[in-house]
Amino acid sequence: MSNTKLFQDFYEVPNLKFDISRLQNELGKILKKSKYQTLGITNFHAIPMNQIPGDEDSVKGHNVRGVYWTKPDASGKEVMRDKPIDESKYTEIRSEFKNTYFEKVYKILRSKFKLGRVRILLKEPRSTLSWHKDPEPRLHIPIITNPGCKMVIEDVAKHMPATGNVWITNNTRYHNFFNGGEQNRIHIVACLLENRFN
Repeated sequence: MSNTKLFQDFYEVPNLKFDISRLQNELGKILKKSKYQTLGITNFHAIPMNQIPGDEDSVKGHNVRGVYWTKPDASGKEVMRDKPIDESKYTEIRSEFKNTYFEKVYKILRSKFKLGRVRILLKEPRSTLSWHKDPEPRLHIPIITNPGCKMVIEDVAKHMPATGNVWITNNTRYHNFFNGGEQNRIHIVACLLENRFN
């Protein structure tokens, strides 16, 4: 099986790379101004980077997570969790990101892709997400990671290194993310409103 076939649900965007040192350095400044939201959900931590213009409620509560489908028990029956979100309305960068390198990254991404919500997502050490699927693919820029961090889509696991490169993952298929390391894993993750996997 060729590497292309094996990783067909992972796409590394060519000719697009950001300064990983600047992202890592400015992350510390962002974390002094912003707190991760969890919604009381184990191992889910998010800082919204954008919002619906003028709507602070668009980055609170369940608007931080959004709809997904999962198979929570031995029955294998699929159930929907949370509520659908109109991703196309999320077009305004949040004030704490203005005049930072994150704003520059956000503007470049918006010039190249149709984006919905953009969040900084954290996975704690030795933790995983549920087995689930999302309505759309996701764009990733790993900021802090380690070799024990893997995204699993169906039966394929892949590590995305923190090199400044941009990845697109097929989150419309069943997947999870686990951090098998001993440090937090932090990615910029954007909902992508165009599907290159169709």
